[in-house]
Amino acid sequence: MEQPARQYESGASTPSAAPAAVRTLVIELEGALLRSELLMEALFSRPALMLARFGAGGRPGMAALTDILARAEIDYAHLPYDSDVLNQALAARARGEKIYLVADRFAEHAAGIATHLGFDGVVTPADLAAGNLPFDRASIEHISARGSGRASLKTWAKALRVYQYAKNTLVFVPVITAHQLNLASFGAALLAFLAFSACASGAYLMNDLLDLAADRQHPTKRHRALAAGDLPISSALLAIPALWLFAAAAGLFISPLFLGVLGAYLATTIAYSLVLKRKMLVDIVTLAGLYTLRIVAGAVGVGVVLSEWLLIFSLFVFTSLALIKRFSELSMRESAGLADPSNRDYRVTDLHVIAAMAAASAMNAVTVFSLYVSSSAVTPLYSRPWMLWLLNPLLLYWFGRALMMAHRREMPDDPILYAFRDGPSRTAVAAMICIMLAAI
Repeated sequence: MEQPARQYESGASTPSAAPAAVRTLVIELEGALLRSELLMEALFSRPALMLARFGAGGRPGMAALTDILARAEIDYAHLPYDSDVLNQALAARARGEKIYLVADRFAEHAAGIATHLGFDGVVTPADLAAGNLPFDRASIEHISARGSGRASLKTWAKALRVYQYAKNTLVFVPVITAHQLNLASFGAALLAFLAFSACASGAYLMNDLLDLAADRQHPTKRHRALAAGDLPISSALLAIPALWLFAAAAGLFISPLFLGVLGAYLATTIAYSLVLKRKMLVDIVTLAGLYTLRIVAGAVGVGVVLSEWLLIFSLFVFTSLALIKRFSELSMRESAGLADPSNRDYRVTDLHVIAAMAAASAMNAVTVFSLYVSSSAVTPLYSRPWMLWLLNPLLLYWFGRALMMAHRREMPDDPILYAFRDGPSRTAVAAMICIMLAAI
């Protein structure tokens, strides 16, 4: 009878294996997982709607603004997440670990991000410090914020779109066409170039802030510095007024009239970013006008009379280029199988109409130039005006090539920028300049 008892006692004394504690990965939301500031993301999710709600709320102050931002609609799927941190989280999830975010503000947005990514929840820094946690504190693996590193010069150059400064060389056109080839004129034109470049960079930053949501869903624009989180939104907000102040100071140094033209350019650019770019064909006319304003500013800055022929020719040229730009953007969307753009009043099915309008405007520009060459206006300016007829085939070639490259989906850039990068286009433009100089 003692045998079974010993067996029972032996069985009772055998220690049972304790279950292993489940590891928990804790990730700081801002500074680690999110490559942006949640406050700024809420503010620029729908800035116009945010301002309207704030104005209609009847409760001024930061409390009202914070409440509105807490209820902002943020697209969690397209936020700029740190790929390395996100991969660590996915690896931890594959190992069966729990994942929690650490956030001390905008709890609803933090919970929304956690739900979207399939995490287990959100804790506050206070809970983490006090140990008031829904998991075992001893099993924590913590990914903390890395600190706000400064954006590199390359990132700033990308955000300011320094490569777009090529467009601002249009301020030199009046100097060349008026034959004011002297150091003083080129110096004034150079200062005008710098003023327009600073003004344009501030406008680009503002436009990127307003287009954050749309850019992040675009196949190429999602790589822009602000959309990708490479440049903090708060840094851009500080840079915009600084750039515009420099532009205003440079413009005032040239002349009050030049400053007025620069102000008209900036006002039109802001109106374009806020409203006009969403209006069908209004955006095309506005873009053509902005290009032409650069030429007007160059004439004002140097102090030469702007030819009516040059104005008419420029309007047709830039209208064609703006249409080619829209055609290229829509054709890229069609090739990628994307839907109609949400921030433009165009459809992919409009491609054929836009192409026809671009070609017609280009041919009108060539016609205007032909009428100019055959007029009496060229005689006082050129000793060999007959040589200007050689520009017509070059213009036809360049416009035709731009249309063909856009049709083949081989023009990802603005047409003017494409002309600087495309070998045959550079050759054609260089030949045009040589012909103009030889005709003087």
